[in-house]
Formats: sequence, structure tokens, C-alpha cells
Amino acid sequence: MQTLHASKCGLSTAQLPSYILDVIDALTKAGFEAYIVGGGVRDLMLGLNPKDFDAVTNATPAQVKEVFGRRCRIIGRRFELAHVYSGRELVEVATFRAPPKKAVTSASGMILRDNNWGTIEQDFARRDFSINAMYYQPRKGIVLDFCHAIDDIKNKTLRLLGDPTLRFEEDPVRMLRTLRFAAKLNFSIAPDILEVFTPEMTQLLRDISPHRLYDESQKLFTMGHLNRVLPMLIDFDIWRQLFADIDPEISTFIERAAINTDQRIQIGKTINPAFFYAVLLWKPFLERCEFYANKGMVAAEARAQAGLDVLKRQATRTIIPRFAETFIREVWEMQTRLLSPKPQQIQALSTHARFRAGFDFLLLREKSGDQSTQGMGTWWDSYQLMSTDEKERAISQYNRQRAKSRRKAPTGDVVEAKSVSVEIEPLVKETAPRSRRERSRDRSKPERPVQMVTSGGSEIRADHPILKRKRVKRDLNQVVFGPTQ
Repeated sequence: MQTLHASKCGLSTAQLPSYILDVIDALTKAGFEAYIVGGGVRDLMLGLNPKDFDAVTNATPAQVKEVFGRRCRIIGRRFELAHVYSGRELVEVATFRAPPKKAVTSASGMILRDNNWGTIEQDFARRDFSINAMYYQPRKGIVLDFCHAIDDIKNKTLRLLGDPTLRFEEDPVRMLRTLRFAAKLNFSIAPDILEVFTPEMTQLLRDISPHRLYDESQKLFTMGHLNRVLPMLIDFDIWRQLFADIDPEISTFIERAAINTDQRIQIGKTINPAFFYAVLLWKPFLERCEFYANKGMVAAEARAQAGLDVLKRQATRTIIPRFAETFIREVWEMQTRLLSPKPQQIQALSTHARFRAGFDFLLLREKSGDQSTQGMGTWWDSYQLMSTDEKERAISQYNRQRAKSRRKAPTGDVVEAKSVSVEIEPLVKETAPRSRRERSRDRSKPERPVQMVTSGGSEIRADHPILKRKRVKRDLNQVVFGPTQ
């Protein structure tokens, strides 16, 4: 173990938010040891902006509860933790762990219970990666390094503490964490990890709860380096363990969506992780829609049933929450509505709660070379930037083009036989639309006098309905005169 000066590691209290200092100070004042540990310390040393900070202490969760009172909530069974609220921020406070006295593991070696308290020396050995095992005490200005993690940070190497096979068996999710850290930090993976990172080892992920795998997949989607980690998921055979019916290949659509997601995170925009699931599952959804369409099912019912099938199948790997499933299905349904909107519904559609997500999805499809969008992605993109008057003109123009395409539909088909093309005659021949000059010329002509017929002292116009009736001769021999029964 070596004690490093925080200043030489590029660390200072000025970099820390007030909420983590509040937690460290409260625990120290109560007579306990308290350190900042994990990704927060690692990212600060690498010059990155940490997403959050975790604390570790020798106080048990019950003692942490006594220190913070109602601000603290104890969670977890397999791995008991204390969640401490400081204002609106949440700090995860863990207790020093020791090796279990009696191992409680599954048949594959996964740890089922890990609530044995110990010392800081025992705790560092329980952590997964060396770069996450540096303990920073901000008030003392020191960093405790038990495993030469500072060298791994300088060499940009991802190294597991202990035997990689045993560490993966203890918690198979560490395989996902390995790829996530390698992609996020642009670190190389140590050779001893690569030796055991086999397709057979990835089968252990089947023992992990689908709920937990969904949470881990969200971390992959939202870390800001999704485009870099996707090929790694395929190369290390993790893809098949996370996604049920999605081919292990990165299409242009998926690649563009990944790049777009990373760019939004880098400029500070919010993202919905369920959006990328909608992208990943789009191809299986279309295939399932076609399956039901071939059975003669109505299009709307086919889409609804296809969405249920695809999401139910994906739940065997990662269980997507109900609200996220609803979002995904609404984004898919918006594709149909955005492709052929009714002119009178365009304005209302642009203010729909799922319009933005549906439009982004449509535009990504179009930019990826999907010809079925018919250019509507670009049309909606331009529509949003128009003024009110311009939007009205755009809707009128769209309405005319829509009516024109409908008129051309019956006459546009061509029958080809023996190299001779014959245009199908329309059932009703429509007169060609006249020009504005011809219409004004007709209006300037003097109106022809209407023929009048006098009958019984009253004048009847020639266009009266009674004069247009068709006289029908009747055979009076068939008429019976007299009272009827």
C-alpha cells in the first residue's frame, strides 16, 4: 500500500461538489473513517467530469442510518448499501467488505450474499478493477493505493484484481463492465482477461436477472461512447446474451443512431435509453409485421401484435419496463402517421407528445438510406423551421400533391405484354383543368337567356325539374279502375 499526495494526483477539494464533502464530513465527525472511492476518483485523475461520487466507510449501514437519520435509506439484500440524500443529490455509501466466512454462491460460482464487514485492506481486494480501488480522503489530502492502480491509470490498462476467471464467476456482469470501461476510457484490456473472455464464459450472463441486465444495457447506451462499444459487444459474443432476435451486425441505421446518441450526450442534451432499443428492435418488428400481413391481418392490428411479440421475446434477455415499452411502440406507430399524414391533422401531429422521438427516428431511417420514407423526414425537418404562414402554404402544397398522386394512381399503372406497353383506360374520363385565362374568358361572355314556359298564368323556367322528367307511356289495359281492397 502506498499513500499518495492528492495534489500530485491532480486532486483537490475545489473539484468536489458540496454534497459529497457533506457526507464525508458528517461521517468523520461521528468518529468513522470515510473516503471517496470508485469512478469519481478515477475520472478526476484522468481529467474527466465524474457523473457521481460514491463513499465508503467502516460504519455499518445501521450506523450510517443513525448519523443521517431520515436522510438515509438502507437498500439491497445481496449487497446492503446506504443511500444518503444531500439536498437533491444522492450519495451511495458502502461499508468496508471482508471475504465471506461461508461462501453463499450459485452453482456457477456467483456470489449470492456479500454482507460481511471488514477493514479497508480487506475491502480493496473485493473490488473488481484496480483503477476503481483508490481511496481519496479530501480533508487529509491523501490517496490510498493498495494495488499500484496509479500505474494502470498512467499506462491506460484495465486490470482485474485477482484471478479473472474467479472474478467473472463471482459476478458475470463484470464482463459488461470490462467492455464499458474499455470503451469509455479508451483503455486496453489486460492479456489475462482476454484469455478467459470466451463465448463459453459469456454464457454465465444467462444466470443474471433480466432486470439487472436491462440496467447494465442502459449504462452502455448512456455512457457517451455507444458507437465504440457496439463492435466490442459482437467481438466478445456479449451481443447474443443481451439481445434476443437481433442479428449481430451493425447496420447503417444502428450506427447512425449510436453516433447521434453520443453526440447528444456530449453537448449536454437529454436522451431516452428506450429510443435505442426501438432502433435495435426495428428490423425484427418489420419482419413480424410482414408475417401477420401475409396472414391477412389488418395493418393496424398487425403492427400492434408485432410490437407485443418482439418486446415479449426481448424480455427473455432484458426486461424493458412497461413505460419504456409503451414509448417504443408509440415511436414505431408514429412512423406510419408521419409517412402519410392527413393535411388537416399535420398541425396537431406536430404537437404530439411523441412527435419529436418519432421524427428523429424517421429522419435517421431516411439518412440511413431507407427509401420507404419517401422524403418525409426532410419534409418534417423543414416544416418545423417555418413560420405560421409558411406552414399553411406547405400544408396546402402537400395537399395538392397528395390529391394529384391519388388522381394519377388509377391511370399510372402500365400493363406490359410481349414488349408492348398499353396504358389502362380510366373508367371515368375527366376533363383537363382549364387555365385561369380560359375561366375568366367564360365569365366575361354574356349569359344566354333562359327559355321560359307559361303554364296556368305562371312562368316555368326551361330548367325546371318538371320539364326534365322523362315521359313513360303506360298501357292502360293493365290499370284497374275502382276501389281497392
